[in-house]
Amino acid sequence: MRFLGIGDSCDLGALYLRLLGEGHQVKVHVANPICHGTLAGLVTRVDDWKTELNWIRAAGNGGVVLFENVAEQRGQLQDELRGDGFNVIAGSAYGDRLENDRGHAQEVLRKIGLSICPTRTFSSRPEAIQFIRDHPGRYVAKFNAAYETFVGQLPDGRDVIAFLIGLPSQGKNESFILMDHVEGVEMGVGAYFDGEKFLKPSCLDWEHKRFFPGDLGELTGEMGTIVTYDRTGRFHDLTLGRMDAFLREGGYCGYINLNTIVNEAGIWPLEFTCRFGYPGYAILDSLQRTSWSELFGSMVTRSRESFDTQPGFAAGIVLSTPPFPYGRPEVNVPVGLPVLFDENLTDDDYRNIHYGEVGLQNDQLVTSGAYGWTMVVTGLGASIAEAQRRANHLAGRVHISNVRYRRDIGDRLIGGDFQRVEALGLLDDP
Repeated sequence: MRFLGIGDSCDLGALYLRLLGEGHQVKVHVANPICHGTLAGLVTRVDDWKTELNWIRAAGNGGVVLFENVAEQRGQLQDELRGDGFNVIAGSAYGDRLENDRGHAQEVLRKIGLSICPTRTFSSRPEAIQFIRDHPGRYVAKFNAAYETFVGQLPDGRDVIAFLIGLPSQGKNESFILMDHVEGVEMGVGAYFDGEKFLKPSCLDWEHKRFFPGDLGELTGEMGTIVTYDRTGRFHDLTLGRMDAFLREGGYCGYINLNTIVNEAGIWPLEFTCRFGYPGYAILDSLQRTSWSELFGSMVTRSRESFDTQPGFAAGIVLSTPPFPYGRPEVNVPVGLPVLFDENLTDDDYRNIHYGEVGLQNDQLVTSGAYGWTMVVTGLGASIAEAQRRANHLAGRVHISNVRYRRDIGDRLIGGDFQRVEALGLLDDP
């Protein structure tokens, strides 16, 4: 098969390497020049992806275009390529709106019968600040088409007001929502949608977004996640499964995730991720027995109802290096630092190492890219504790200057959160 990856920073590097390892042809367009070192010497990079479309078309159903991220007009471009007969796996213009327009997404979720946290959309910070002063409470502020999020801690909202005052402008037409804070267990549900239907099984995930152990520090893209394909049907049917008609009508084809808070009062949806999530896709890779090429081939031909997965849990840990959780060139730190591994790693160990922002320099694997998303390591186990232990052990066998990662991925689930989810009746019977 032939695969053409299109993105800004080569987010799907581990997936591209897996496809190459399966014997397929892969070319990647990396739009951000500062990221051109990512996967350098490992994957063929092309400057103009449009010149590769005939190469993809010549492969028929064996030619697939993969879009990495949600960006301005990119969903519309995906729709146009599909209209021209190309097999595109990513999302759609409809998916872009679900992810970027949070107020609209909440309205869609209300229509499919989910409990909605009171949410208000603002385009004026002074108006939002006055609203909080008039209605004191604990709020979460989330900016549309941006990744700036602030989870308030104070019951009168003073900390959210301070955030809105201090945060630099997010652009000329910035908009954001204020959502009432809901206490509970944060968990997500994700699945592959082939344009007509969801493939079974879906996955459940528990993300860890704060930079430091104990859920302290900055909100990052992600520091680690616990995922499973076991006992997921009931939660899928209650949540994401209700979206099939909307996604079908919206021309969606790709992976989609819905993040929620669950508690004794119900399921409270927060937001969609309408693309491959990082590091989520890499962690799922460790549990998927069906190869990526088989999975993608079946999606573009709509030829199967399900795919094969491994039982149990996967724990994924992001190994980051400076400037993470910030970016270059705003934070001036060096790249090109050597990435070394214990000499006695097994093939199974390497299977659980998923490259992120790395590349080859003089035949040496080194750090690269804009953000310090250096790699992800995974551990599998019948229990969350076993998966965590194996992931932590493998992380300690990767040696990179100034590497930082969390060793507590899964602690809250082990300490009672997973038992709470079970007690809520949200999982399939064992």
